[in-house]
Amino acid sequence: MDLGDVLMKKSLLVGALTLASASALAQNNDLARVLEQQTQELLNAVSSGDARVWDRYLDANAIYLAEDGTRKTKAALLKEITPLPTGISGSISVTAFEVRLHGDTAVTTHNDLESEDYFGHPIKAEYRTTDTWIRTAQGWKLVASQVHAQLIDPPALQLPSARLDEYAGVYRLNADIKYTIRREGSRLVGERSGRPAQTLSVEAADVMFVAGQPRSRKIFLRGADGRITGFVDRREGRDIPWTRVP
Repeated sequence: MDLGDVLMKKSLLVGALTLASASALAQNNDLARVLEQQTQELLNAVSSGDARVWDRYLDANAIYLAEDGTRKTKAALLKEITPLPTGISGSISVTAFEVRLHGDTAVTTHNDLESEDYFGHPIKAEYRTTDTWIRTAQGWKLVASQVHAQLIDPPALQLPSARLDEYAGVYRLNADIKYTIRREGSRLVGERSGRPAQTLSVEAADVMFVAGQPRSRKIFLRGADGRITGFVDRREGRDIPWTRVP
């Protein structure tokens, strides 16, 4: 075999691999279109209250984890798909749709943007969902879905400097870990031992948060005389207490 034959075989092999790669990409794109369309149909059915769509696409043994953490079977979920009450309307749009194919199983992720009119008041919400689909003789069926509400920071309030000064001080978790709060102009800055300083925003009286960390709050505690005695780090209802150093 001369050099020309080797180069020709190499060229054919590269061409075959390129065609196979292009075919796989086209197949993946087609699947993404199908599953995105089915996902949008499911979300449209939530707004319209059409349980038949969910009955068609949900596998009999599907598990659905809602944004509030509750676990639901297909039967339980179908009972919840009903028309919205009078005075409430809305829609949900699928965006940022991605799919990963593993044989006859496809895992998708997507953002779900909800726009709702609640008795004349506009409300928006965003969810991040991960779905698992399986290929069946009847088409692609949804076997598992987990929905997370995308959290955002609450509006921040501005307190007078004298009020901000009430929170300034040193707080202790234990003998080694402390949290120092100081006022810098019209804002409060908190710094835990060994960590970078962070700006504290005020959500309400004695309630503060750090921008970009909407799951956590600092709830300040006061004694009978009204003076601050410490705070708790509250994350989804669970508290870690810090005591103010005299």
